[in-house]
Amino acid sequence: MTIAALEALTFGLGRLAEAADAAGHRLCLLTGDRAVYRHELAHLTPEALAALDIVDVDTFDESACAAALAAVPDLRGLVNSTDTWSVPGADLAAKLGLPGPDPAAVRLLRDKSRVRTLLHERGLSRGRALTFSTDPADPADAARASAAAEILREIGLPAVLKDSAGTSSRNVWPVRDEQQLHAALAEAAQRAFAGRLFAEPFFSGPVYSAETLSWEGETRLLGVLSRQMSPEPSVREEAAAFPVAFPDPELGLLQDWVGHVLVTAGHDTGFAHVEFVLTTEGPELVEINRRIGGALVGEALCRALGTNVYEAMVDTALGRRPALLDSPVDASSGPATGFVLVYPDRRGTLTGWTGLDTLSDFPGSPEWYPTALPGRRVEHLVDQRGCTGIVLAEATTSELALHRALSAAGSVRAVVAGDDEG
Repeated sequence: MTIAALEALTFGLGRLAEAADAAGHRLCLLTGDRAVYRHELAHLTPEALAALDIVDVDTFDESACAAALAAVPDLRGLVNSTDTWSVPGADLAAKLGLPGPDPAAVRLLRDKSRVRTLLHERGLSRGRALTFSTDPADPADAARASAAAEILREIGLPAVLKDSAGTSSRNVWPVRDEQQLHAALAEAAQRAFAGRLFAEPFFSGPVYSAETLSWEGETRLLGVLSRQMSPEPSVREEAAAFPVAFPDPELGLLQDWVGHVLVTAGHDTGFAHVEFVLTTEGPELVEINRRIGGALVGEALCRALGTNVYEAMVDTALGRRPALLDSPVDASSGPATGFVLVYPDRRGTLTGWTGLDTLSDFPGSPEWYPTALPGRRVEHLVDQRGCTGIVLAEATTSELALHRALSAAGSVRAVVAGDDEG
């Protein structure tokens, strides 16, 4: 018996293969670029490697993916753990008669403007989304002026402009004054969008993400991840730690809030990574990702909970209630983790890193997870596409783990050839 995965997150493939094997299944990865998983493939246990098949296919070609899946022997489930392939993955599962989410619900979650509007209408957000009466990507000055006027009239400042289907924080512009607003609209006119440009209020406060697991509308909050963002106007993620030690009353309120948000948005089964701002008036949604968290969130969950949480992903793909939903495990029982993303200080061609050989000198058993290979051209420094690797460290609390990770990552430098300033 086999479970297929339509691409996967950069990290966690080994955990997923082990989970499939524990369930008595092989894992078949469909990928258009197996180099994305080079770190995972190089560190697979013999058991995980023996349970994994890889099929090279254009994963942007739904017909080719359908044919590849039809050739998988005794296919029982389809794992879809990415945003980019969430809609085609839902469509493919439905066509093949496999367990999976309602494709219409997945399409809703992939549209951030629709989710914002829905939550506002249901009283779960103080802000609404603004889609424009004229195309703000039109290079004509009149179109941009019209869009700016709509934002000022309907949303006000500060505001955020973003791609309704964006990923990795790309095509996001926080704007605090009219000069920034007009500059952002001019820049947006030169960009390609996965969805469409929209505007929403800017909510002030620290950013977190709720890591959840659901089954048929029942949601368990597995823990909360802290997120350190870059100074504006960049919007890249710099560091994170798990689990955040909220007081019980506040954690209970977050559990209730995230459960209502997910039910309202139509997500009733599987993992969700719910980013939110904790404002002076309570949590405000940033976005919902119907997957396990990216970067090293999955690894952080496994360590804190003391179990392979990817087994719940396999359970969901097989159409059965995840055992993790009823498990007595607690995120405070295992080691906490902090991780720091390492970016170069300028554009250019990555040639390597300095400081990796001294990571073992730091407390917390720091580990290095590369996300780029030497020789790659680094063009984007304002979002996660510029990340070249991640340093992870452990401690008894997320606060100490983050301090350790920051200390260790401070010794690592991404070296690029060229003098193009970022």
